Amino acid sequence: MATDLPSSSSGKSPLEVARLCAREGERIVMAAFGRPQDVRVKGRGNLVTAADLASERAIHEILAAEYPDHSVLSEETAATTRGEDWMWVVDPLDGTHNFARGIPFFCINIALCYREEPLVGLTFEPVRGEEFWAQKGDGAFVNGERIEVSQEESVGASLLAVGLGYDDERAGRMLTLLHELWPGMQSIRITGSAALGLAYAACGRFDLFVHHVLFPWDSAAGILLVREAGGAI
Repeated sequence: MATDLPSSSSGKSPLEVARLCAREGERIVMAAFGRPQDVRVKGRGNLVTAADLASERAIHEILAAEYPDHSVLSEETAATTRGEDWMWVVDPLDGTHNFARGIPFFCINIALCYREEPLVGLTFEPVRGEEFWAQKGDGAFVNGERIEVSQEESVGASLLAVGLGYDDERAGRMLTLLHELWPGMQSIRITGSAALGLAYAACGRFDLFVHHVLFPWDSAAGILLVREAGGAI
């Protein structure tokens, strides 16, 4: 790796700190999962819960202690700018709508970027206890096992997963595209979690994952996962 990864103030590696953040996020969101949620609507289909905010606060506290000179960009609060080059990109609960409805498909998503390039990425799915992680140049893994993207070359033989997002016009175009393609693939999944869509593509569970627009907290970790698993974005 051309850029050396910095150790934290307590001597941890970035991956160790990302794991610490993910486990704290897991503790918070799983304590709330399956219970009545305090939900605020940010827009049509776009929710935030008390668990999102509590997980984000806890992760910010860890990162501020371990890497006080790094910036943090996360979904629910404004970016905290402390350094120009190193930035942590965090989604404290990706798949909030699934979570709020009791659907067990959501995750905590964390990446460390240097000058906007993800060098470390971790996507943790707390219900299944699956940890997807990658470091640039070192490959991609789930629970310690190396992963690779699907080798399927035919769309007709593929399992296609998509995300619709919150832009009605673009979501409509996606549905039109799927209608035009159908039945030209094996099956379709709409995930409700872009981060897990990318992670599942990285390990070959999905042959293709398509989303029309993603924010950095949705995609930074997943971009690295897919690339390190031999895929293309």
